[in-house]
Amino acid sequence: MSHRIQVNKVGTFTGHRDCVYAIEKAANSYQFFSAAGDGLVVQWDLQNPDQGKLLAQIGASVYALHFEEERQLLWIGQNFDGLHVIDLVSQNEIGSVKITESAIFDIQIWDGYVYVATGDGTVIMLDKETLTIRKQLKLSDKSARCLAINIQSNDLAVGYSDHQIRILDLKTLTLKHTLEGHTNSVFTVAYSPDSQLLVSAGRDAQLKIWDVGASYSLYNSIVAHMYAINHITFHPDGRYFATGSMDKSIKVWDALSFRLLKVIDKARHAGHGTSVNKLLWTDYHGRLVSASDDRTLSIWAIDDLP
Repeated sequence: MSHRIQVNKVGTFTGHRDCVYAIEKAANSYQFFSAAGDGLVVQWDLQNPDQGKLLAQIGASVYALHFEEERQLLWIGQNFDGLHVIDLVSQNEIGSVKITESAIFDIQIWDGYVYVATGDGTVIMLDKETLTIRKQLKLSDKSARCLAINIQSNDLAVGYSDHQIRILDLKTLTLKHTLEGHTNSVFTVAYSPDSQLLVSAGRDAQLKIWDVGASYSLYNSIVAHMYAINHITFHPDGRYFATGSMDKSIKVWDALSFRLLKVIDKARHAGHGTSVNKLLWTDYHGRLVSASDDRTLSIWAIDDLP
C-alpha cells in the first residue's frame, strides 16, 4: 500500500543572479550549499531562511558540488577550468587543479578518490589528498553527465549523453555493464538507499529502474514527466524519491511501488516557473530543496497523511 502525503512550501531562498544548477548537503542537516551560472557558491541555513552566506565566487558557471564530510571540505567543479577545494572550517581555498577544459557535470568521492564526470565524455579519478590524476576513462565522445556510487557492489554508475549508462569498477574503472534503454541523454542516476536498485532518467522523460543484484536487468520503466528529468533524489529513509524536470514540476514517488504520490508545480503549490534543475532531500524534518532556472531555491515540507 502506498503512502499518502501532503506538501507545503515553507520557504524561498533568493540571491543567485543566474540559473541554479547545484545543491549539496552540509555537515549540519539544516544547512546546505548551492551553486549557479553566476559562479557564486552559497551556504544556506534552513533555520534562518534566506540568509545566504557567500563562500566563493568562481569565475565561471558551476554545475557540480560535493561535500566531503570527513575533512569538512567542499569540492567545486568550475566549468572549463577544474576543481576547487574549500576548507569549510577556515573558509579558505586549500587546493585547485585544472583537469579539463570541458564542463564538469558531477563530482563524487569514495575511499580516498575523487570521481569527476566531464563534458568531453571522460571520467577522471583523482587522489583526493594530492589532487593527482590516477586514472581517466573515455568511453564516449558524448558528455558524461552524472555519477552514482554503490559501495556494496563496488560500482560507479555513469550516465552519458550517448543514451547509455555504464557501470564501472570503483577501484579500477573497468567496464562491468552497459545499460541500454534510454532513448536520449541520461542526466541523473541514483542508487536506492539499500543499494538494491539504480534509478535513472534524462532527456527522454522516462524513469528506468535497474535491478543491481540481477546484473542490472531492467526492472521497471515509467513515462514520468512531460520533458527532460534533470535530477532524482531519495528521501533519507528510502520511502520516497523525487524527480525534478524541465517541465517545471517536481514529482514525489513511492520508492517501493513506484506510484506517483504528488505533483508539485506552480499552479498547485506555487512551485517554480522554469526548469527544476536539482533536488536535495535533507535530514532536517524531511525538507526537500529544489533549485531552478528561475534563480531561486524552494523549500518543501513533505509529510505523511494519517
